[in-house]
Amino acid sequence: MTVTAIRKDPQTLTMTTAAEFDATTERVWQLWADPRQLERWWGPPMYPATVTAHDLRPSGRVKYHMTGPTGDQPRGYWDVVQVDPPHALVLSNGLANADGTPNTALARMEYRVSIEAIGNRRTRMTIVSIFASLESMEQYLAMGMEEGMNGAIGQIDAILAEDAVRA
Repeated sequence: MTVTAIRKDPQTLTMTTAAEFDATTERVWQLWADPRQLERWWGPPMYPATVTAHDLRPSGRVKYHMTGPTGDQPRGYWDVVQVDPPHALVLSNGLANADGTPNTALARMEYRVSIEAIGNRRTRMTIVSIFASLESMEQYLAMGMEEGMNGAIGQIDAILAEDAVRA
């Protein structure tokens, strides 16, 4: 499993997910930058993602939906705040209604992604999820966010292993 730690801190309204990979920072960055790769891991295994728009630049927007085992399709989007390839990404995360309009029933949150080299061809990716309030944090966690993040990131090793097979 690639996830090395998930820490929830209600005091700072954050959940921090750290993972390490046998890959360069540039390769890990491509997991975000390429929409076809992103949809292979974003979303837990039982809820694979489909990326429908991918404008990964400041003021851009990424739209996606996940398809559940019963055919349900929860939708989400990221407004891109900051991009510093291949090291950092800041996204404002929102949920969407079936018609794609923002769902305001759940507060938005922010993802701060950092990608750093920790050795020869080894990279640490850290995702800090910052919630608007304790109530919002509890809502996201009750929806299975921690398990979903763990499952989603847990799929990355298989994608990276394909590189070794092709080499």
